[in-house]
Amino acid sequence: MLVSAAVLAGCAATPPPRPSGAHKAAAEAGEYVIGSGDVLSVFVYQSPELSEGGVAVRPDGRISIPLVQDIRAAGFTAPELAKRIEVRLKKYVKDPNVTVIVRSFVGPFDRQIRVIGQAAEPEAIPYRDGMSLLDVVIATHGLTKFAAGNSAFVIRRLPGGKEEKIHVRLNSLLNDGDMSQNISMRPGDTLVIPETWF
Repeated sequence: MLVSAAVLAGCAATPPPRPSGAHKAAAEAGEYVIGSGDVLSVFVYQSPELSEGGVAVRPDGRISIPLVQDIRAAGFTAPELAKRIEVRLKKYVKDPNVTVIVRSFVGPFDRQIRVIGQAAEPEAIPYRDGMSLLDVVIATHGLTKFAAGNSAFVIRRLPGGKEEKIHVRLNSLLNDGDMSQNISMRPGDTLVIPETWF
């Protein structure tokens, strides 16, 4: 009976997992949401032995630090994660004060922009506020010599699961400075750069 009460008390002290889609609201409010692959610093005030300078968020979205094993980090903002760690540390430290700092970021998968096809370095890159098509092309180091830049397109997910295909003329943008092609990117966009046919 006492064991059951202790387990229930422990469950009550642990904040519930962040609901799916809640990170979208945080992102829309301008708050950065932690994702798998991010690197964090966790600082516990006056407890250097509990602090960690470079904690990578694993593919399962969790991190481990001294005394706190396997706590979910992905899907939370840095202040939210700090509060969750404080709750777990209260068993060992009186009034813990935790700060979480994102050192390098990738972000949640649905906030990344993917570039596939004939980019010099195809990859998924983290979305940043105000990011444009030109920013994405620069981040992936331009086009290969086989790219059909003016046949490129952006696949954009719309509410309700539908997709929109937006044609963009990358050669016109890069070679002729046609800024009408420099569209604003959105989180989750995929830029497809096909290969030219000779």
